[in-house]
Parts: sequence; structure tokens; C-alpha cells
Amino acid sequence: MKQIRRWLRILILSLLSISVFAPIIFVSNRLKSIAPVGRREFIEELSNIRFRTNDLRLSAIEHEDGEGLKGPRLILFKDGELNSVVRDNSSDESNSVTQSNEKGKTIDFPGIGGNNHKEQVIVSQKMKVSSDAKDQSLPITFRLANKTDFKPPSSKGEKNTRIQSDRAIDVRIKEIRDKIIQAKAYLNFAPPGSNSQIVKELRARMKDLERAVGDVTKDKDLSKSALRRMKSMEGALYKASRVFNNCPAIATKLRAMNYNTEEQVQAQKNQASYLMHLAARTTPKGLHCLSMRLTSEYFSLDPEKRQMPNQQNYNDPNLNHYVVFSDNVLASSVVVNSTISSSKEPEKIVFHVVTDSLNYPAISMWFLLNMESRSTIQIQNIDDMDILPSDYDQLLMKQNSSDPRFISTLNHARFYLPDIFPGLNKIVLFDHDVVVQRDLSRLWSIDMKGKVVGAVETCLEGEPSFHSMSTFINFSDAWIAGKFSPKACTWAFGMNLVDLGEWRRRKLTSTYIKYFTLGTKRPLWKAGSLPIGWLTFYRQTLALDKRWHVMGLGRESGVKAVDIEQAAVIHYDGVMKPWLDIGIEKYKRYWNIHVPYHHTYLQRCNIHG
Repeated sequence: MKQIRRWLRILILSLLSISVFAPIIFVSNRLKSIAPVGRREFIEELSNIRFRTNDLRLSAIEHEDGEGLKGPRLILFKDGELNSVVRDNSSDESNSVTQSNEKGKTIDFPGIGGNNHKEQVIVSQKMKVSSDAKDQSLPITFRLANKTDFKPPSSKGEKNTRIQSDRAIDVRIKEIRDKIIQAKAYLNFAPPGSNSQIVKELRARMKDLERAVGDVTKDKDLSKSALRRMKSMEGALYKASRVFNNCPAIATKLRAMNYNTEEQVQAQKNQASYLMHLAARTTPKGLHCLSMRLTSEYFSLDPEKRQMPNQQNYNDPNLNHYVVFSDNVLASSVVVNSTISSSKEPEKIVFHVVTDSLNYPAISMWFLLNMESRSTIQIQNIDDMDILPSDYDQLLMKQNSSDPRFISTLNHARFYLPDIFPGLNKIVLFDHDVVVQRDLSRLWSIDMKGKVVGAVETCLEGEPSFHSMSTFINFSDAWIAGKFSPKACTWAFGMNLVDLGEWRRRKLTSTYIKYFTLGTKRPLWKAGSLPIGWLTFYRQTLALDKRWHVMGLGRESGVKAVDIEQAAVIHYDGVMKPWLDIGIEKYKRYWNIHVPYHHTYLQRCNIHG
């Protein structure tokens, strides 16, 4: 009996033990199953992680080794600009700051947060990013998303919106590039020299994605492999988010990265602008070769063969006279060729090309070789004319301009037109960076209404050609402010109808000399002939229809193709001239059709379209 009782006691105790320990074992196994999967596989070397203060580096921007990270701006957020909404609940289980910017784009940094709660932080900064041939800026929103969900869906009680830029059309491309930036951000938080599995995976995925995307700018050009690799990158970023989960440190680093990037981009813009202007002031090797060959051929000719035909038409007031001041063989050739080829009566055209001593032989030889028999062409040397003051070159140098185009004698010689052409009463003046597309004979029947210069106005805000008087003229000077209005309408050189008879009657050349002399004594305007032209011909300008003269093809002005096609004259004003490598490709074709690239001299000098 005692033996039976002992076995019953043992059985009861065993059942009690099972009922106590079984739930513990079951729960512990369950906890293991919901722990971070494979955490030990990529957590090596992370016990010694220190969040460094060096800036996150973007491959598009050159960085300086050993240079510490610059701090963020003192004022990061403004209530009126950010429209931030902060929501906190009493249990502290979710903290979110939601900020939207209608012209921003979003970068998701998934899974950054604490172990026991969710954190969602959106940090907004304006980062200026340069793109393809266009200098545009878009604000970028760095979004630090939920820890446990890679892309958490929006719930009924919480709005999870992403406001994209009005211009953001190719969303896939932007998402892929955002993922690459995220990977670089995470890599900056790994210890120096770290070779852990997550670091290796991030580097590999980043390289694969960069190779897959390349220089693609449109979603339709993306390959299927790029989309597959983006999925792999998302997986790697998810793993990284579970490891690098210090949200405040990442937010601070992103703000500092934005600030640093802004400064670096601005420095690159300044350097690019300087190099662009430097390129505009240099002569391409091909043009230099062409001038040298033509000059050599000119001096090998007999003197009697250097004479241009139809010289009896030079001062005939019954013909249509056009003038261009130029030191560029190819540019002057395009102006002349386009004008003659667009004319309905080319036999009535007399073209006067005014140049300097250095370029006179080359330009003369070019037109002797390529003479248009139906029209008359005269080549003149400004240095052989006794019309400019003897100290004119010294006065030009006092303008303190580093750009030789602004202090060129040819640039200011247009103010002596009545003296250069004493036998003419009306002319059309061209810059040498224009192309004529329509017959201009109707210009000669325009009633000037007592005005001296006919020009297209540039005072309409929003137009690509807009200029204001105060931009180029110093209205803080008492003399300027007393004689001229900063609100006066501006106009453009490039294609101008000029009444030389009215010019002489009003003695405007003397007015120009007076203003020019004053400008050499104190800063009244920026260097160049345009602002002094506005002052010289103040209230003496007749507004022409804007279709006569369309400007902006020498700069990123956004001129519409329909306006170019309808224009009588198109003007490559700006530094990106069509004969330079920096010229804008979409506008070059209008100039190229008038260049004889098949010509022997152009072929020998390697000048191609």
C-alpha cells in the first residue's frame, strides 16, 4: 500500500512539473522564433560602432580628405515653410513628424528606430542638384521610415502621403538613385575598415544598381535587370535598417550632408561659370587655322585681284544696306549667306563687313573665294578709318573688364555709324552671332516716326530676353538718377533698323562720347555697349514686332521652337556661341545650315558640323 502511494505522489509531482515548465519552454521557443532573423549573421564588429562626424559622401561631388563635417545652419525649420505636424500619444509607442513640400522628392530610409517602438522622422532641407546641361534645384526630403515595416501601409487614422515634384515624371529613376544614396548613408555608419556581411552586401548592391542604371534618365529606358536589382537593394537596406538604428544620429548627419553639399554644388557652379566664360573668350583651333590659311592666301594674291566687284553700289541709297562688325570669318559668313539666301531680291543687297587689321585679310579672302554674284559685299578695316579718337583704346581699357569682347573697338564702333557711312541715310545693323531666316525687305518701308533706332523691346517680364535698366546701369549715381528712369523700357542690339539722317540731326555720336567719357571716370554702367546704347538712344527707339528678332539662343533661355521658326532673325546672344563646343546643340542646327562644311579650307582645318 505504501508503495502504491509513493508512485501516485511521484506521478502527481511529475504532472505538476510538466504543467509548470512546459509553458516556459514553449514561450521561450516562441520568442526565439520572432527575434530578428539572422541577426548574428551580419552583426559582427558592431559592438564598437561609433557614429563619426565626417560628412556622408556623394559620388557626384568631390570631397576633401580629412576635412571635418561642417555644422548645419542655425535655423533648420520655419513654421510657415515646413507645415510640420507633430503627433505624440501618451504611451510613447509612436512618434512621427510629417513634413510635406509640394516640390520635393522623398527618400525612404526604412527601419530606423528603437527596438520597442516605431519612429518616423522626416527631415527637409533644400539640396541643390545640377542636372544634364540644366541648372535646376529641387528640395529633397529624407524620410526615416518605420523600423518594423519596410514600406508601412497607411492606416485609416494616419495619413502616409508622398508629395512628388511637379516635374518628377520618371519616378523609377528617382527611386533608384534615392536607394543608392541610402546605401551610401548607411555605409558611412560602419566602422572604418569594416568588412562585415552587411557592409559587403551594401557595396555590392550599390555597384550593381549603379551599373544597371548608368546614365539613363527616363523610366522607359530602364532594363528589367535594373528593377530586379532594386528589389535586391531594398532587401539589403532593410537589413541595414535593423542594424544602424540610431535615428537622431542619422537625422543630424543628413542635415549636415545637405548643408555641405549645397556649398560644394555652389562652388562647382561658380567654377563652371568661370570656365564657360573663359571658353567663350578663346578662339577655337579650327577657326584660328582657317584665319591663318586665308590670310596666307590673301597676301599671295596680286593687288589687283584683291578688289571686290560691284564697288559702284557701296553708297547707292536706293539699295538695301546691311552692316555687321565682326572679327570672326565663319560668323560673318553665316550672317551674309543667310541674309542673301533668305532675300527675295538679293541683287538689291549691299553688305558692309567692318573688321580690324588683324582679321581684314582673312575675311576679305573668304568673300573673294565665296562671292555671291547677285549681291554686293564690301570689306572695311576700322583701323584705316580716321574717325575714332586717337586715345580710344586707352579709354576702352578704363572700363575695367576682363572680357576682351566688351573692350573691343569693334564692339563700340557702331556708335560712329554716321561717320563710317557718310553717304547713307538708312541701314540695318547686325551682330555677327545672328542668322537671318526671312526676307527683310519690309524693314525698309517701316515708318520710323522720327525715331533713330528700331529694335525689339526686352522689358517684358517673363520673356527669355527680359532685361531691366537697373541691372546694368548704376542708378545710385545722382547724375544717372536725375536724367534716366530705371523703369524705362529696354531693347536689344543684334538686329536694328537705323535712321542715320535722324542720328546726324540729333548729334547722338557727341552724346555717346559725352556719356562714354563720364563712364571712364566713375562706374555708371557695366562694361559693354548695350547699357551705354540705352542711354545714348534714350527715348529715341521705335519698338518693332518681336518676330523680327528672337533672342536667347546663346544661353539656356528656354526659347520655344515655334518662336524660333517664325522669327525673321534669330540671335545667339550669350556666351554659348554656335561655333564653339559649348554651344547649345538644339539651337546649333539653325546656324549650321549656312556653314559650307564641304569647303576645302574647312575640311583642312577640321571644322565639322
